[in-house]
Amino acid sequence: MNNDIERLVRGELRDPHSILGRHPAADGTATTVRAFRPEAQTVRVMADGEPVAKLECVHPSGLFEGTVEGSLGDYELEVGYTDGSTFGLRDPYAFLPTIGELDLHLAGEGTHTRLWEKLGAHRRVIDGVEGVAFAVWAPNARGVRVVGNFNSWDGRLHQMRTLGSSGIWELFVPDIPDGSLYKFEVVTAQGNLILKTDPYAFATEQPGGPFGGTCIVHTPTYEFTDDDWMTARESVEAYKAPMSVYEVHLGSWRRTGDDQPLNYRELGHALADYCSEMGFTHVELLPVAEHPFTGSWGYQVSNYFAPTSRYGSPDDFRYFVDTLHNAGIGVLVDWVPAHFPKDEWALARFDGTALYEHVDPKKGEHPDWGTLVFNYGRNEVRNFLISNALYWIEEFHVDGLRVDAVASMLYLDYSRDEGEWVPNMFGGRENLEAIDFIKQLNEGIHGEHPGVLMIAEESTAWPGVSRPVHLGGLGFGFKWNMGWMHDTLSYFSKEPIYRRYHHNNLTFSLMYAFSENFVLPLSHDEVVHGKGSLIGKMPGDEWQRFANLRSLFAYMWAHPGKQLVFMGGEIGQYREWDHDSSLDWHLLDHTPHKGVQLLVRDLNRAYKELNALWEMDHSPDGFRWIDANDADNNVLSFYRSNEAGTDHLVCVCNLSAIPRTGFRLGLPKGGNYLEIVNSDAAIYGGTNMGNMGTVVAEDEPWHGLDHSAILTLPPLGVIWLRTSST
Repeated sequence: MNNDIERLVRGELRDPHSILGRHPAADGTATTVRAFRPEAQTVRVMADGEPVAKLECVHPSGLFEGTVEGSLGDYELEVGYTDGSTFGLRDPYAFLPTIGELDLHLAGEGTHTRLWEKLGAHRRVIDGVEGVAFAVWAPNARGVRVVGNFNSWDGRLHQMRTLGSSGIWELFVPDIPDGSLYKFEVVTAQGNLILKTDPYAFATEQPGGPFGGTCIVHTPTYEFTDDDWMTARESVEAYKAPMSVYEVHLGSWRRTGDDQPLNYRELGHALADYCSEMGFTHVELLPVAEHPFTGSWGYQVSNYFAPTSRYGSPDDFRYFVDTLHNAGIGVLVDWVPAHFPKDEWALARFDGTALYEHVDPKKGEHPDWGTLVFNYGRNEVRNFLISNALYWIEEFHVDGLRVDAVASMLYLDYSRDEGEWVPNMFGGRENLEAIDFIKQLNEGIHGEHPGVLMIAEESTAWPGVSRPVHLGGLGFGFKWNMGWMHDTLSYFSKEPIYRRYHHNNLTFSLMYAFSENFVLPLSHDEVVHGKGSLIGKMPGDEWQRFANLRSLFAYMWAHPGKQLVFMGGEIGQYREWDHDSSLDWHLLDHTPHKGVQLLVRDLNRAYKELNALWEMDHSPDGFRWIDANDADNNVLSFYRSNEAGTDHLVCVCNLSAIPRTGFRLGLPKGGNYLEIVNSDAAIYGGTNMGNMGTVVAEDEPWHGLDHSAILTLPPLGVIWLRTSST
């Protein structure tokens, strides 16, 4: 007993409930009550508002003990201090554990996929008493305590207990209101005392506060109104449905007059209106989980379960998603399971040991980003990450996760030189534990939530990224086509006179276009770190630059695959993206910028109406080159077909600065074709050269097709021709 008391005083007793609280005698004749209240002068036990025992101080550190005759039911402690103040409180050591054996078992074997419902801080009613159940995984800690504004940040008052061999510590603290601040005070394996943020916290104070990573007790109250959207989502086959994505950084898309970010609710309405007008089907958000450094854009996460407090509360984020859903816009969120920052108050060496990360820096540290790599071999880490993925989908109704940096997860030698990495058990470079995790993740998400998108940002030639797990793939629904982005931007950055030597940069993507379900990204990565803006990559004078950008978009929207464009690209913003300032919306007062925006709007509207552009995205049967080899003229032509083969969309790209008249082009069928898109139209800022809205196909074979027509191709322009029955 004396040894246990000494450990209690040091905050290292793994089961403080064994000493503190009420302890009835075996024969039921009396109940011993103990309370640890440092600095207190008196402690009394109160039942039904009346004192039933005065506890005596039995240890100078503040351990009080006394006896109540008979059994003791519901009670409170009345604690007095030398300044004359008196406080009444319910004893947190009078309650049974709040986590059951089944939860502990599932957590230990790595199959508890909803651990956010058990770990963290949860409002509970236990034995008729309201309070908060705290729980955290810290298996190698000597002791863990809850500290917050409800106990003057004094961890001695709320020491937690471990539950078996699970490594989970828990404590139920009565009478804590929502909005209370808290952290965990950990006595590490080395005996050091550190403050840690709650890995499962639902909300945090804004970054930069006095207690970095301070968590907030939060109980969601928002009621979603998107039942119709959620029901319809389940039946969508995304790979054969339209998907045009607008990638957004919430803090810099649009700001207030005094240069402050909009909040979640303001953003919800503004983005819903903008995306509806522009025709985008989805928004994709750079990571919104809490992160300490704004300059990481959200990719260095400290609190995986907490939407960043920069723009409001978790319920405000629910409102954001709900608003977009009610406008018919899907919400995708960037998710970062590959690495996390080294901030000492967050996940890093959480209990004084490498818990979420690997011990060996050759496995556990990312050399490029100065971050730590998750240890996917630990059941508890897989629980944490898979629970987190499900949390965003179930608690916030997000429609998909774009999984960041998948390549860095798949390869043990990613961005490492020889001698800086550890081979797998077979001597290879593949991260077998990460691969198993990815498969488990995708099978679980798709199995429980049909219609939810799992999208891989994966930059290598790893096979079967978007193939189902049971067919030997990784199980993602889509993969970002990073090769297409690189090759396409490389081509468009060349002066037209040199493009003939780089024609294969545009044609090569069709060699593998149907090997995966691809998203074609023009992402934020291409407009940062000195890479300039999209319009800044285009060659020539101002007119040529805008003509090139319009051609890029019109070509991209016709190419097999789904589209993604980062905010600002659609208005031709000159300036490289800056996360601390708004997009340059004033540019829309100028015709070239407004023209690009109008073109993107019209591309989206036409795209959604033309099932030939998305119904067969996954199959080569929906695509045919008309002429892939006219490199000398910088002309590229192809057509897309719908599943029934009844509708066709012909795309012709003249990527030279020379207009071409009398240009004969093979066509898939006879009759009239409508020129539904012309990137050189005057409304977009072009020369208005084209085909007067209609083309008639003649019965003259050309380009291996039975029909053809004479076309006018505008300079640095792209036209779309649609088969017409009229």
